[in-house]
Amino acid sequence: MLELTDVNTYYGETQVLFDVTLSVDQGEVVALVGRNGMGKTTTVKSVLNLADVRSGTVEYQGTDITGKPTEAIAQHGVGYVPEERDIFSDLTVEENLRMAGVENGDVDTDKRIEEVYERFPKLQELCNSKGGYLSGGEQQMLTIGRALVGDNDMLLIDEPTEGLAPLIADDVEDAIADLKGEMTILLIEQSTEFVYGVADRIYGIVNGEIVYEGDPENARDTGDVTDLLTVT
Repeated sequence: MLELTDVNTYYGETQVLFDVTLSVDQGEVVALVGRNGMGKTTTVKSVLNLADVRSGTVEYQGTDITGKPTEAIAQHGVGYVPEERDIFSDLTVEENLRMAGVENGDVDTDKRIEEVYERFPKLQELCNSKGGYLSGGEQQMLTIGRALVGDNDMLLIDEPTEGLAPLIADDVEDAIADLKGEMTILLIEQSTEFVYGVADRIYGIVNGEIVYEGDPENARDTGDVTDLLTVT
């Protein structure tokens, strides 16, 4: 469904990704792990043309989307859940969700919002609260919910549990796990136990290069993924 082949990405004159190749099949949850600053978020931004891909290709459902406008990529059905959350702080929870459904065409936005409320009952409780007054965990739920309201076939989820209290992080993890089999997901995440529990395959990245690919069982047995996340 998503395939990056020999992608080299830059910020200005600084190269950040080096011949990155990875794939995500339809219905899979694929995790990309690595320490901070290794190129995980840049990989996601390369898919969305939010970073400068100077060579290599990004294909989505067999179509070359390398360098296409970000809006066009989103219209292909790629949803983004950024680490920064980027919600509309002056809009209510429901208004934020409705904004995501503006370009849904014939998709029933009301039904999508009800489904989000079923996944995140807390958001229904807060439906009239402004986004800026939500806690970090509530904002993360809203960010995921917004991507689900959009007419998306795939989600790119960047560090969904970063900075969250453990109980809130558990709720977010459960919600993502519930999507397994329903959505295709590329997940950027630091929690190894979460990755082992939800991912079908795992890639590891170090200094902008893919250095590991394997399944969760192998990763747990060998400790390779834990080593990639250990600060040295």
